[in-house]
Amino acid sequence: MADPKPKTSGKRKSPPTTGWSPHTCSLTIDDGWEKPRVRKADKAEDKSEKPEGERIAKVIARAGVCSRRDAEKKIAENRVTLDGKIVTTPATKVTPGQVVTVDGTLVGDPAPARLWRYHKPAGLVTTHRDPEGRATVFANLPKTLPRVVSIGRLDCNSEGLLLLTNDGEVARRLEMPSGGWTRVYRARLFGKVTQADLDKLAEGVTIAGVKYGPVVADLERTKGVYSWATVTLKEGKNREIKRLMESLGLKVARLIRLQFGPFHLGQLEEGAVEEIPAKQWREQLGVGRKKHPKDD
Repeated sequence: MADPKPKTSGKRKSPPTTGWSPHTCSLTIDDGWEKPRVRKADKAEDKSEKPEGERIAKVIARAGVCSRRDAEKKIAENRVTLDGKIVTTPATKVTPGQVVTVDGTLVGDPAPARLWRYHKPAGLVTTHRDPEGRATVFANLPKTLPRVVSIGRLDCNSEGLLLLTNDGEVARRLEMPSGGWTRVYRARLFGKVTQADLDKLAEGVTIAGVKYGPVVADLERTKGVYSWATVTLKEGKNREIKRLMESLGLKVARLIRLQFGPFHLGQLEEGAVEEIPAKQWREQLGVGRKKHPKDD
């Protein structure tokens, strides 16, 4: 009996070819052999072996040293080092095990993310430093709090719920318009107004070339030329409620934020700060606990 023919892949039927390549200036030989393929899993393993790391300004901010913006300023001033070398760009990536210093002080591991409710009083500016010398939110917080940033802002004369966190990533997640977090306010309005007037905001309006999304405003009660209304919106643009009411011929005499997403002001006293349990806010935001080196 004749030997059976060897099995072939069927992918190549033409005979081996040779020829001169004008691109490589060398003789090419096609002998029918295929190059070994690299599995997708192998590619993934190669990528996993080269951690991308985090931008150094972000690492400094998460460690509670300063804000990301201030970290970038310190980098520009040559005050930051990575493994003993001066960092010249905030785009520098930091991988686990590398040593970062700011002004000669070692930057430690980032603390676990935390979230607080704060009842902001009127008359405080939501900033760390005010060029006009006005009183700020952060200068009036309890000294026991770590360095925190606000999630969004409230105008100087606005009051009510302001969320604070020690983690910039949490702040950005809550501030992103795509999150669609509902904000609820109580507004004391000056001027004659009816529910029909407020309903004009329900479809969204354009003021001075700026488009504002739909806003639900419910008239609560009226006494003379003053009224109280509950205002619900999702965008939260700068001075949005005041500009919307001005478009109706009204002035906002007082503005109190009652709710931001799933978080409520409740009975929190003015000027008071209260931490939200991590399990509660992580479940409400749908995020897991970040793992830090010291958790291992």
